[in-house]
Amino acid sequence: MIPASIERCAGIDVGKKWLSVTIMIGPLEGEPRVEQRRFGTIRSELIRLREWLQQEEITHVVMESTGSYWKPVFNELEGWVQVYLANPKEVKIRKGHKTDDKDGWWLAHLLRHAMIQPSFIPPRAIRELRDLTRYRKKLLGNGTAERNRVHKVLQDANVKLGITLSDLFGVSGQLMLNALLKGEEAPQQIAQHAQRQAKKKIPEIIASLEGHQMNDHHRRMIHYHLEHMRVLEEQIAKVDRDIEEQIQKAGLEKQWQLLQSVPGVQQISAATILAEVGPSVTPFPTQRDLSSWAGVCPGNNRSAGKNKGSKTTKGNKWLKSALTEISWGAANKKGCFLKDKFWKIKTKSKGKDGPALVAVAHTILILVFNVLSTGEPYRERGVPELDEKQKDRAIRHHIRRLGKLGIQAGPPRLATGVSGSTRPSRVVLREAKVKPRPEKGHRLVGGKPPSRKA
Repeated sequence: MIPASIERCAGIDVGKKWLSVTIMIGPLEGEPRVEQRRFGTIRSELIRLREWLQQEEITHVVMESTGSYWKPVFNELEGWVQVYLANPKEVKIRKGHKTDDKDGWWLAHLLRHAMIQPSFIPPRAIRELRDLTRYRKKLLGNGTAERNRVHKVLQDANVKLGITLSDLFGVSGQLMLNALLKGEEAPQQIAQHAQRQAKKKIPEIIASLEGHQMNDHHRRMIHYHLEHMRVLEEQIAKVDRDIEEQIQKAGLEKQWQLLQSVPGVQQISAATILAEVGPSVTPFPTQRDLSSWAGVCPGNNRSAGKNKGSKTTKGNKWLKSALTEISWGAANKKGCFLKDKFWKIKTKSKGKDGPALVAVAHTILILVFNVLSTGEPYRERGVPELDEKQKDRAIRHHIRRLGKLGIQAGPPRLATGVSGSTRPSRVVLREAKVKPRPEKGHRLVGGKPPSRKA
């Protein structure tokens, strides 16, 4: 039997209108006294709940993270008792035995025996910053949806600019879109709005506009979408200012600047990491705990001493998304070791970007952990130097590649030094005499033409 660890605890099953509360009070060696009550979710009922818990001298309370319904209860109990927020998947009761009262009893039972892993709840200032960064992400998603709707309307009007221009909402694309909205019908006239590199595609642009069926209804719908996009851009700019003000208000400028020293991390991505992880990494004992919480490391799937392979855990989707975007930037940064790591893993993964991005995101999160734990900015270490074994492997690889190109490379000559030690001096290259292969269908000199089978 699992021993009890908490003498006075309570479990709360949270709903939209009602709360089912179960308290367990008693010595650790014996059976506890169990009492259940129901409360509403309005402020006066929450105050009555808090007074009852104080009267019973409850020290620990647990509830499921059900949507946003747990937040009013947490706001009322924060500072009075120790509140645990449990993952619903970890405290799920058996099927066919689920009721509100049984859920509250089960939560209190698990808490009394210390069988609940509490979720990370940051301070209020960080929670407010988190609301801003997550709302900004939602606004970006809405903007992408509006762009897709514009593409859909153009497809309905037989306008194929989306397959000709690399970015329909670039400079050239917007000028052509405005020309279509103004009623310019001639494809040659619309194609003259092409700028810079798009001028090379004028024939393709004309072909994509010929015979289009743009009418007033299409123009009206595109006007709606473009107007909404302008509103979203203004809101995003305002949210960016509010994020910076919230960081200054909470006194997080130092941590914000430290995070921007990590490769690929800019102002907005640094604010997102700060909002999800917090200004300190003390809630996470090690780098592995933070990586597992973020979902950028493999899970465990081992049985009978065999590793059956495992995918990355679900983790914090907001932090994982930000780390993935940062990985793209770090993978394209010159002189950064993360770029070499990205391409090395991508090559081993047969050209797939996913494994390489997750690996780089894992490394970036480790750098974030080190920066926040030490309080020192990240210093670029550049590309690591190769040891002798890695140099020999690289030489053999390039010798094989040269051989495939028709150049024979002999083994490196060893030069004897004064002390008698040998070191490789240079690789001898010789051009191989490769017999030319005839192209299919051509006659060889002094030979017969290749036969073709009917």
